[in-house]
Amino acid sequence: MIQFLFKGIIRDKNRSLLPILVISLGVFLTVLGSAWFKGVFSDMIDTNANFTAGHVRVMTRAYAEIVDQTPNDLALVEVDQLVKELKDQYTDFEWVERTHFGGLLDVPNEEGETRAQGMAVGQGIDFFSPDTHEPERMNIINSIVEGKLPSQPGEALISNDFAKRFNVKIGDPVTLFGSTMYGGMAFTNFTVCGTVRFGMQALDRGAILIDITDAQAALDMADAAGEVLGFQKTGTYDEEPALQVKEDFNAKYADDPDEYAPSMQRLNDQNFLGYYLDLAKYMSSIVIFIFVLAMSIVLWNTGLLGGLRRYNEFGMRLAMGEEKKHIYGSLLTESVIIGAVGSVIGTIFGLAAGYYLQKNGIDMGSAMQGGSMMMPTVFKARIGPEAFYIGFIPGLVSMVLGNALAGIGIYRRQTAVLTKELSV
Repeated sequence: MIQFLFKGIIRDKNRSLLPILVISLGVFLTVLGSAWFKGVFSDMIDTNANFTAGHVRVMTRAYAEIVDQTPNDLALVEVDQLVKELKDQYTDFEWVERTHFGGLLDVPNEEGETRAQGMAVGQGIDFFSPDTHEPERMNIINSIVEGKLPSQPGEALISNDFAKRFNVKIGDPVTLFGSTMYGGMAFTNFTVCGTVRFGMQALDRGAILIDITDAQAALDMADAAGEVLGFQKTGTYDEEPALQVKEDFNAKYADDPDEYAPSMQRLNDQNFLGYYLDLAKYMSSIVIFIFVLAMSIVLWNTGLLGGLRRYNEFGMRLAMGEEKKHIYGSLLTESVIIGAVGSVIGTIFGLAAGYYLQKNGIDMGSAMQGGSMMMPTVFKARIGPEAFYIGFIPGLVSMVLGNALAGIGIYRRQTAVLTKELSV
């Protein structure tokens, strides 16, 4: 029976061509949209996790209240012991020290006098430890435009845009003007060993990256750090283990009234990232619902037109004694075959387009000029396992639903007047 229906679909192009085209287009947009939204939200979340928030983040309670101001006077102290305890107790996480700071970057001339100055946003991260993953995690290696990573104390990476704006070359000295942990003035000289471009306006305007030990020396933060970040060793963020670690850690300090006591937050608790995580979860369902609804309406109308065109065919089959439920069942079977064919075609093209956007992305930098949010300017799709089957949901459901609604007319045919209808 199925073979007979399949042959009928192939031979009668009027019956199958339009529905297959509609389904293929809808499935294509569903697959591409799902991969696109997954990529955009994943990139935003990963960028914030890798650069600022971590999968979990340890700060003092006072620091956490005004974290956007990076108040290093409220930083963690005795941080080496704290990191050791975290590594011993929570082995599924990699723990790293980070210190964020701001200041003025001074560029001297040949006589050592100020030639140019610009605002800088800095980070002290671990460059020198043999087992460090910080350069890879922050994609620094692939972001280097000129030069190399810092390999010895006193070397710094600066943003390529800043270097071009003030004509700073590799090997040139720069001076960081900032404030120490205790409120004093800090003046520290660095040698530019390389320039970077991250593709994020918040960093590319003026960034300086130095080793965490250089940051501690420059800001008078011996055995101190602004925060300690934890990253799950799987490389991807899992909410439940992060929540368990957070609750267990905070319970140890629940009775400590000191505002400098450490406090842990997970990724969901920071920078509205919990909202984006929830939105990323539901976005695929929203996309599917929209296309199922839209395609069902279109295919319902297509089914009605097809039903009118096949009016005499159904009447002839009824006159020959075929049961209404059998005709209705064959119509639904046809819709499943057509839906499957259209879904396969749409999924193939959707995966191809998604793969292209995953490799190349779309540069939205011009639309984000002046933005300060930590997010990439090149948005890429991300193909996950769900991309291979998600298109079949709207493809099959909409086709079957459209034909089920249109096929109700079969049951409205009156067999008593078939002879009159067929003779017209």
